[in-house]
Amino acid sequence: MLIPTDLRYSNDHEWAKSNGDIIRIGITDYAQDALGDVVFVDLPKLGTEIDAHAAIGEVESTKSVSEIYAPVGGTVSAVNETLKSAPESVNADPYGEGWICEITTTSSTDFDALLDAQGYGTLTHN
Repeated sequence: MLIPTDLRYSNDHEWAKSNGDIIRIGITDYAQDALGDVVFVDLPKLGTEIDAHAAIGEVESTKSVSEIYAPVGGTVSAVNETLKSAPESVNADPYGEGWICEITTTSSTDFDALLDAQGYGTLTHN
């Protein structure tokens, strides 16, 4: 299982990458593996104001449907439109082409509270 060290992680198996006040998020390699083949991604709407830990969409696979939770609060400033026609990108490249959305945040507190790679590794091995 791949756990990049330059990302932060939520207990709900989302990853977050900070670029200043813009946080790109997606689901982790662990999550996509547990879901199986992803067939549909319900993306959040641009401009939506969200709270940290709120449900912002869903990932549907051949096995189940799973909520996507925002690891940080803010405003949805970008969505990965490619996932509408190629949801399998979540499986093939969860930390790259399979990203879900970007959230512009006004506080670094949410991001700073997320798990580092070591902490997330411990979570997934329990």
